[in-house]
Amino acid sequence: MSELLGVAVLGAGHMGADHIRRIDRVVNGARVAAVADPDTERAEDAVAGIDGASAHTEVSAALDAPGVRAVLIASPGPAHEEALLAAFERGLPVLCEKPMVPESAGALRVVEAEARLGRRLAQVGFMRRYDAEYVRLKSLLDSGRLGRPLMLHCTHRNVSSPAGFTSAMLVNSSVSHEIDAARWLLGQELTAVTVLRPRPSSHAPADLLDPQFVLFETAEGALVDVEVFVNTGFGYQVRCEAVCESGSARIGDENAMRVTTADGARQEVARDYLVRFADAYDREVQAWVDATRAGRVTGPSVWDGYAASAVAEAGVRALESGGRVTVELAARPDLYA
Repeated sequence: MSELLGVAVLGAGHMGADHIRRIDRVVNGARVAAVADPDTERAEDAVAGIDGASAHTEVSAALDAPGVRAVLIASPGPAHEEALLAAFERGLPVLCEKPMVPESAGALRVVEAEARLGRRLAQVGFMRRYDAEYVRLKSLLDSGRLGRPLMLHCTHRNVSSPAGFTSAMLVNSSVSHEIDAARWLLGQELTAVTVLRPRPSSHAPADLLDPQFVLFETAEGALVDVEVFVNTGFGYQVRCEAVCESGSARIGDENAMRVTTADGARQEVARDYLVRFADAYDREVQAWVDATRAGRVTGPSVWDGYAASAVAEAGVRALESGGRVTVELAARPDLYA
């Protein structure tokens, strides 16, 4: 197929703007056909200089714009359900940023809507599955060379939290990536969660419980712990160590540049996720474009998006109650077996 895939990008904020740049300048086989954002000026700025791209304030207008054959959703999480269902109604393939839908009830409605279609249309944007280090770790664990996985030790650190960031968001926003990564790496569902709260850092905003220590249990008895600390003040760090019966493997230490000058040597630390996972985002979107042009849907499914939301909700309840909370999942439709 020689024709470029026309993509409507919903949301032109921090993440959306980066995807618009990526589709326009990095990815092969696609073009930005339309952009929708409630902020008219931001939508128009996003398409400035992109031939054939139209700006809209309404999702429906962007989905119905000339040349649109696929959708990338990068709007805030609460807007995702409506956008996904609108795309399904039009038969448009979708790449939806995480969280697919923040509330598990809404996420399940998306699962049920796609299952009624009898075919997959949507991929969820858990980009760590496309990161080179995570892919290598997944391959190693699947090979069985290290024996059965017993534990995953994870670290998730940010420079600072944005305005309005809440204690619950450490779990349902930041740790959602670890939730999906653990399910994918281990091939197991997460069945229970406990959240421990050390004393808050003096660098955290008032009333923000930061850092937190999140402990997940899996269906086959493995444990996954996550240190999430979103106001470190020094950098963005993501690490994961798998401890298995016959060895261990750790990722996240070698992705930074080391600079040596006459003044000495130093190792650069990424400042945010768009820097640390830039290559993963590029590979994710390219894989989605290639699959869509071939009439296929690959990558994380809406079931994965639903499971992540359900586990995160249990995590928030654990944070609020101080106790262990079990994860309740609906029956998985055959489409995602």
